[in-house]
Amino acid sequence: WRIYRVALVQGLVKDGAVGELRRCFGSRMEFGTAGLRAAMGPGISCMNDLTIIQTTQGFCKYLEHCFGEGLKERGVVVGFDARAHPPSGGSSKRFASLAAAVFIGRGVPVHLFCDITPTPFVPFTVSHLGLCAGVMVTASHNPKQDNGYKVYWENGAQIVPPHDKGISVAIEANLEPWPESWDITCLSHSPLLKGPVPKHSHRSSEVKIVHTSVHGVGHAFVQSAFKAFDLRPPYAVEEQKDPDPEFPTVKYPNPEEGEGVLTLSFALAEREGATVVLANDPDADRLAVAEKQEGGQWRVFSGNELGALLGWWVYKCWKQTNPDQSTVKSVYMLSSTVSSKILRAIALKEGFHFEETLTGFKWMGNRARELLDQNKIVLFAFEEAIGYMCGSAVLDKDGVSAAAIAGEMTSYLAAKNTTLSQQLTAIYEEYGYHITKNSYFICHDQEVIRAMFDRLRHYGNQEDVSYPRQCGGVAITAVRDLTTGYDSNQADNKAVLPSSPSSQMITFSFSNGGVATMRTSGTEPKIKYYTELCAAPAVCCPRQQVETHYILH
Repeated sequence: WRIYRVALVQGLVKDGAVGELRRCFGSRMEFGTAGLRAAMGPGISCMNDLTIIQTTQGFCKYLEHCFGEGLKERGVVVGFDARAHPPSGGSSKRFASLAAAVFIGRGVPVHLFCDITPTPFVPFTVSHLGLCAGVMVTASHNPKQDNGYKVYWENGAQIVPPHDKGISVAIEANLEPWPESWDITCLSHSPLLKGPVPKHSHRSSEVKIVHTSVHGVGHAFVQSAFKAFDLRPPYAVEEQKDPDPEFPTVKYPNPEEGEGVLTLSFALAEREGATVVLANDPDADRLAVAEKQEGGQWRVFSGNELGALLGWWVYKCWKQTNPDQSTVKSVYMLSSTVSSKILRAIALKEGFHFEETLTGFKWMGNRARELLDQNKIVLFAFEEAIGYMCGSAVLDKDGVSAAAIAGEMTSYLAAKNTTLSQQLTAIYEEYGYHITKNSYFICHDQEVIRAMFDRLRHYGNQEDVSYPRQCGGVAITAVRDLTTGYDSNQADNKAVLPSSPSSQMITFSFSNGGVATMRTSGTEPKIKYYTELCAAPAVCCPRQQVETHYILH
C-alpha cells in the first residue's frame, strides 16, 4: 500500500501539482470531538496508514493515562464501514486493522468486528462489555473519497471536551510509529484479539415498505431488525443493498439530501405497491423516511418531522406499558438546540422532562449517560440531521433501530387506516404546529465565514459588541452566541450551554415566536441555518400560511 502512495506523490511532483501537494502535506488534520474526517490519500492532511497509526498511538497513550492498568483488563472495540480508495490503497477495513494492531502492540485487548458494521454497534459494544473506549472507522455520508476516525468513551457516548484536547496533545507527542504498529499479522494469532458482540406482531400488516442502504452497511442489519420486531421484511433496493465504496448510483450518499438519493427506492416502491421508503446513510447511523401521498407524489419527511413522529410513538409505547403516571417525572427526552422544539411541547402537556444540548450526539449521548446514572429514564433523543436515539441501549444515533421502530409505527398506523402524514398532522394539532426550514451554504473560505459572523456581532458598530435589533421588520427579542458565551436571556448574560470560540453559532429569537440559528459545521465546509415558527396547541396553522412568516436573510 505504501508503494501506491509513493507513486501518487511522485506523480504529483512530476506534474508540478504544487497546490495538491500543499493540500496533502501543508498542515496536519486536527483531532476534535468528532475525531478525524478527511480525504484518503498521501500526506499528513489525509487519511492513510501513517495518520491512522499516529492517531491510534496518541489515543492509546491517552487511554493509558486515564485508565492505567484497567485498559489492559477491559480493552477497546474497533469497527469499520465499507469505504475504500483504490488509488491510495486505503480502506476502512485496513485502517481498522492498523488501529487494532497498535492497541494489541501495547497489550490492550481488542474486540475487532470481522466484517463491516453499522456505527451504532460500536458504542453499544462499549457499553455492553464495559470497555474503556471504541473506534469506528467511517466517514458516514461524506463523499466517497473521504474517511474518518470516530471515538467513543467508556460511557458509550462520543467524546466531549476535555478529552479531545487530551487526545490531540497525545497524538502530537507520539508521531513516530512504534515498531509493532505496522504489524497487522498479529491479528491472525494474538490472544488479545477478541470477536465482536455476538412485541407485538405486525407481520400480518398489509403495509409494504422499501429499504435502501445507499451502498453502505445497513442492509443485512435492517433485515435482521425487522425480523426481530416480527415485521414483514422490507423490499431491498437491489442496486444499492450491497456495500460499494464507489457509490455508483448517487452523487452524494446522503439520504438527508432527499429525493435525488431516493430515486431508485421510489421506482421499486412503485413496482411493488409500497407506500413507505426507509433509507440509511452508508454507516447506518441515520434514517430518512418518505411516504407516498394520495395524489401519487412522494413526501420526504424532514428530520424534525420524523423526530416528532418517533418521539410521539416511543412515548406512546412507554405509556402503554407504564400506566402509573407517577413515573412520568423520571422520563426524559433530548434534542439538539438547532432541532425542532416539538418534544418540548409534548413534554409540557404529558408531564415528562425535555432538555436541549449543543449540536451533535456526543452531547446528547453524554447527557443521557448522566441521567441514566441518576436512575432516570431516557426514552428518545434526536437531531434535525436525521439522527435518532430510540431508547438508551446505544447512546448515539442509530439508523438500524430507528428503521425497525419506524417500521413498527408504520404498521401500527396502517392497521388503523392512518398514514404517517396524517399522524404528523394529528401531533401538530394536539401539541401545536412546529414548522421548520433549514438549509446551508457552501463556503471553503474561513476568512469569509469569520467576517460574516463578526459583522453580526458588531452590527452597525465596529468597536463594541452590538447584535442586530430587527430583521425583516420583526424585532429580535433575544440573542444567544455560543461562540462567545453570551445569552441575553440570562440575568448575567452568560450562556447556560457550553460555548466554544473554535466554532461559530448564533441564535436569534423574534417577537413573532420565530427562532433562527446560524452555525458552522464541524465536519463539512458549510454555513448552516435553522429556522422554526411554533404555534400554541389547537391553533390552526397550515404550512402554506406559516411559511409566509419566515425571515431568511
